Amino acid sequence: MYSKFSNSFSLTDEIANIIRERILKGEYAIGEKIKENQIATELRVSRTPIREAFKILEEEHLIDYIPNRGCFARGFTPDDIDDIYAVRGALERIAMGRAIGKIKVEDIEKLEDKYDLMEFYTKKNDVLKILEIDTDFHDIIYSSTGSRFLAQVLKSYKEYIVKTRQSIRYNQAQLEAMMKEHKDLLDAIRKGDVGEAIKAIDCHIENSKLRAHAVYLDTMANK
Repeated sequence: MYSKFSNSFSLTDEIANIIRERILKGEYAIGEKIKENQIATELRVSRTPIREAFKILEEEHLIDYIPNRGCFARGFTPDDIDDIYAVRGALERIAMGRAIGKIKVEDIEKLEDKYDLMEFYTKKNDVLKILEIDTDFHDIIYSSTGSRFLAQVLKSYKEYIVKTRQSIRYNQAQLEAMMKEHKDLLDAIRKGDVGEAIKAIDCHIENSKLRAHAVYLDTMANK
């Protein structure tokens, strides 16, 4: 039970974050009613910030408000997943193209360190650490583009992607495939080969999309 909240966000933002995470992880089924009084009791808060949080999530298209009936979870659909990765793929191609030729030696060394850590945790089958490293790996590439706008737009997708994929039960073969994809990215960046780098990022994004679909199917199968 949540008894207190941090001071870094408003109470409304904190409640929206909690509900958003549950929706993205599939804890609320698509179409399931999100009960205001239940959340108020659980989080020990009044209904006012919950209603404000619902407005935020409705604007994000994560819930539907139906007058006189209440709020219902929308969650992700297979089409949403396709849309997210289509946009991410296009942006990642731009980022990779700009990063090649601009990336500094020290950034390549950081990528090498991240890859070594990914290899280490793949052997240990530590999924959460691997996903964390994957995020760091891509953030280094985004930052190396020198475009604050592009980096910010790409990072805006991170919350949805990270929280969605955390529920998948990755097997060893999938983890090794992820590691291989990052090795291909790293090799292309080392060479400064734009064509090879874009080919590698296209492959990685397509496979990431397939893994995201696996999250969805796994979630639906366990409802």
